Amino acid sequence: MTLSIALLGCDRDQQPAQSGNETPVRAETEQAQEPVAAEAAQEAQPGAVQCDRACLIGMVDSYLAALVAHDPAQVPIAADAKFVENVTKMAPGEGLWLTASEVPATFKIYVPDPVAGQVGFLGVMKETDLPVLLALRLKLADGKLTGMEHLVARNLGEPNLPNLQAPRPGLLTSVPESERMTREELIAIGATYYDALVDDNGSLAPFADDCVRRENGMQTTSNPPPKEGDTGMGLFGAMGCAAQLDTKIMSYIDSIDNRRVEIADVETGLVFGLSHFRHGMVNKTIEIVGVPGVEKREMNFDPFDLPAAHVYKVTGGKMHEIEAMGFRADYNSPTGWE
Repeated sequence: MTLSIALLGCDRDQQPAQSGNETPVRAETEQAQEPVAAEAAQEAQPGAVQCDRACLIGMVDSYLAALVAHDPAQVPIAADAKFVENVTKMAPGEGLWLTASEVPATFKIYVPDPVAGQVGFLGVMKETDLPVLLALRLKLADGKLTGMEHLVARNLGEPNLPNLQAPRPGLLTSVPESERMTREELIAIGATYYDALVDDNGSLAPFADDCVRRENGMQTTSNPPPKEGDTGMGLFGAMGCAAQLDTKIMSYIDSIDNRRVEIADVETGLVFGLSHFRHGMVNKTIEIVGVPGVEKREMNFDPFDLPAAHVYKVTGGKMHEIEAMGFRADYNSPTGWE
């Protein structure tokens, strides 16, 4: 199971478009994303370190408190700051600023990167007293917030919430100093994940044998084996991170646009990535490779997009934990960074 498939039955905050007459061409989508990625990359250029790890983590906490207080004035926001929530450009004070009701309590993952002047965050907070999963990116320059990005997954319930009570211990564990990788090495490894997905090739990313992926709280790899003879999605969900990709179960993904893997924390080995999955669903029959008794899967879904955030735990040059979130959007939605 993948994040895209999982969310078809999980997050109905935004419905996919109902018309499916467009035929996606990967080359065209890659060309279309170039100005988007360029703008996002320009906004994310590393500069001189002005805010260390503790400072960046503190800024996240202050920002979340300001959200719940519905008061942007509580944090230092630059006059020309860019703010995007769920792929929509907004002004500070709009969106979650109006509806946040409780700061994250027990599920909190921070990815501070002093070199980039950015911090990524994944946490469960409340909006009008209902749990939501928030992916947050903040960028600071000269002591002020110049970039703010929210991805909000709503309508959480079973089977999401049991795994969203607290982060897996491995995600929070510090890497021994002698074993730490460089920031550049971590970012390079995180970026390989998207190539592995699009190319249906688990060898393109360095997945550890114990790699486990969770998506909006649902575990989608390395689950207990299904009952004998079960050829449904449980069969794929029992596979490891690499083996699952090799079956081509994700070949319904047309492109992954606006990829931004630019935040890494060398102390914890965490990498924070943002992206925008597109699914034209023109071919609803997926040819499966290497799975005895399963030759194809039917994907009878309407076209849809999936803006997503991923946190990767990298130690020893391998990905061990993947914590992902996302929400469904209309097919060919803007990214918010055009």
